[in-house]
Amino acid sequence: MKIVLLTFIAFASCIPVVRSQQKIIPCACPVEIDSSFKTRCGYLVVPENRKKNNGKTIQLPFIVVESKNPNKKKAPLLFMSGGPGGSSLGWARGAAKSNIINDRDCIAFGQRGTDYALPNLNSPELDSAIKMSYRKNLNKDSMVIEGVKRYRKSLEARGIDLSGYNTDETVTDVHDLLVSLQIDSVNLYGISYSGGLMLAVLQRDPSRIRSLILDSPLPNFVPIDEDEPANFNEALSLLFSRCERDSVDKVLYGNLKERFRGYFTSIEGKKFSIPYVESGTTDTLNIQYTRNDLLDIVQNYLSGQPEKAPFVITELISGRHYDYVKQLLDDLFRYGRGPSGMRISVYCADQAVYNNETVMQQLYNAYPYMKGYHINDVYKAMCDCWASPPIKAATKQPFYSNRPALLADGEMDNACRPLYIDRVHHYMPNSQRLLFTNRGHGVGGRDFQYFMRMFLDDPYKKIVSDHKDIITY
Repeated sequence: MKIVLLTFIAFASCIPVVRSQQKIIPCACPVEIDSSFKTRCGYLVVPENRKKNNGKTIQLPFIVVESKNPNKKKAPLLFMSGGPGGSSLGWARGAAKSNIINDRDCIAFGQRGTDYALPNLNSPELDSAIKMSYRKNLNKDSMVIEGVKRYRKSLEARGIDLSGYNTDETVTDVHDLLVSLQIDSVNLYGISYSGGLMLAVLQRDPSRIRSLILDSPLPNFVPIDEDEPANFNEALSLLFSRCERDSVDKVLYGNLKERFRGYFTSIEGKKFSIPYVESGTTDTLNIQYTRNDLLDIVQNYLSGQPEKAPFVITELISGRHYDYVKQLLDDLFRYGRGPSGMRISVYCADQAVYNNETVMQQLYNAYPYMKGYHINDVYKAMCDCWASPPIKAATKQPFYSNRPALLADGEMDNACRPLYIDRVHHYMPNSQRLLFTNRGHGVGGRDFQYFMRMFLDDPYKKIVSDHKDIITY
């Protein structure tokens, strides 16, 4: 928090008075980029809510890192982070160290409402309410709703119009940036939520879009809350089948799928407790936790360290919770656990109105070990309090495009299954797919950069992999 705050102050300190005709405000770079590169940093000035002609504007940060190659390619690569609500600007630091910069400029563009944007939608009320629910063993769902109400009230007291923070507005932000930077050909790069966002940018106006690179995308036409419990279960089933096939320790890992489901079904409604001393305090708290916290632990390992997930699961179903719950609490009290205001606003506008509650109940009947578990940290009861107006129905519809696209996912992705890149491919016949068999959500890394560069050089050329764990199709 201290680093973010200092960086934000430095970035905000050079804000001039904005005149109505201004579109770009140059400014110091908010993140440190290799000084050997020429960079252009600034704010794009856009209306906060384009449906309201009140003249109120917001400022969105961007960083252009220029390639040193005198013969660089014309079309830059523009990246936006996922989330929704993730910060994009740190990507520019990595782009300067990647092989992509050898051929073309790279642009990081921040979503409205995120860390370096003015204003951002960050406020501590929801995190504080969640922490209090653990400290005092209060009902967590009730405290989340109380925190959401306080959060919204706090943002509105700052004069923020929350109805202006959604995918439709961000799509227009991207097109405004391209016009303001005089870019007539661009390659779009998105991950997770911003994969769907980049598809929506293409859908709105394809004229400037040369190609798309989508890593573990969440297409806008996917009702994620209706899918994600099944996605989680499918990733777990794949993990268990690999464990059954490859493990030599049949005592520890044998029949793990049935043992997991049996245990987690049997502890529905049960409360556990752990003695815990919060950092910076001396009092020992007796903190209660439930099956939902244990499922969070499983989900965290499946997302970040899938190779460790089977052993962690054997520990949990054997009742050895302490070390894992303590780490969960350490992270909660240090970093917070609540979604950002931007994440809430976008998910509520994009998903909540379009979700089918009947389907979601069917999911819990199909997977009773997850009944009552919110995989997504934004859900209907929160959106009922946030009251975001929905995005356009057209944005939620699939569409056909002949633009070339590189679609990638990890086979162990527990959030956006590889099925999604198959569905995008159905509508984009000039797309190519990469499946990373040993990775989860967000493949990234140098292996992916190798294929990205190959694709950007010639988006219509068939990509071939000689890596046994990376399948092209």
